[in-house]
Amino acid sequence: MSKEIDKALNTESEHSYVQKFNAHKDVPIKKDAGVDVDKDYEYSRAQLYSLISKGQETLDGIMDVANESGSPRAFEVAGQVLKSTADIADKLMDLQKKVKEIDETKHKTTNNVTNNAIFTGSTAELQKMIKQGFLDAK
Repeated sequence: MSKEIDKALNTESEHSYVQKFNAHKDVPIKKDAGVDVDKDYEYSRAQLYSLISKGQETLDGIMDVANESGSPRAFEVAGQVLKSTADIADKLMDLQKKVKEIDETKHKTTNNVTNNAIFTGSTAELQKMIKQGFLDAK
């Protein structure tokens, strides 16, 4: 079933994401924050996809049980599984938003230029310079 969903959504199977990151468990941690953020994002995304897929499979199974038995408890469990799967999908969207915010803060540069001019002299010299500046401006 997950292959059909992957094909319909044009996505890669969650198993390949998980396998890709499980293969790198023993890789030493690098100090480059950008690499860690990207790696963590990909890993979190893969885990969320996996959880959503398992939730959909569980929901399909519990719906079959609920329809066959007609048990109110089975329908209650199906509702809980549905809510859990929807919450995980929301977490996936939140992950996208957080990564976008991180990227924006990485690329955001501040150009604050402060020019301070200091006059070291007496007030009489300052007044003389100001008068001279006004006369030169006219």
